[in-house]
Amino acid sequence: MTKLQNPVLMATIGAAQGLRGEVRARAYTSDPTALGDYGHLHSMDGRSFEVLEIREAKNVVVVRFRGVNDRNAAEALNGLELYIERDNLPDDELDDDEFFYTDLEGLEAVDDEGTGYGTVSGVYDFGAGDLLELKGPGKRPVLIPFSEAAVLEIDLEGGKILIDPLAAGLIDNPDDLIGKPEKPEKPEKPQGKPKK
Repeated sequence: MTKLQNPVLMATIGAAQGLRGEVRARAYTSDPTALGDYGHLHSMDGRSFEVLEIREAKNVVVVRFRGVNDRNAAEALNGLELYIERDNLPDDELDDDEFFYTDLEGLEAVDDEGTGYGTVSGVYDFGAGDLLELKGPGKRPVLIPFSEAAVLEIDLEGGKILIDPLAAGLIDNPDDLIGKPEKPEKPEKPQGKPKK
């Protein structure tokens, strides 16, 4: 049983493929067939999986794991998510402006004046581009576009991302103050004496 300290999702197992224990899987790596290059894959319940064979199929990869030898065993894995430890990802292959999405989680989102907008709690792609989820104390989570206009700078060492709140859709105009309730306007007092 292995408990991962900083898990990174690498694949989700789908339906069984054939009779020999192969499964269809959606790999979240840039090269889907490189899924086995990161060492053993782990499920959150502590099981470990070693990739014996992998080949590409339409939109997925077909994988055979050590110890999964028949269709029944393969069907039992349907829906299982497989992870690796973050330390197993090769940082030395990244360019200066590249990073893993998992490294963004926990970074504080601030604007150029130091106003905080929460911390990054997830990175999502629903088909129209990447989104960052920000969560703040006492605030509902919000999604902002992960674009050059909205996210101006990423400082992994400093634990922050610099955002433009207007481009991120967090404010409607630059004069808005985030997190502070607007003061209601005082009604105008009537001038002169009231009519009888």
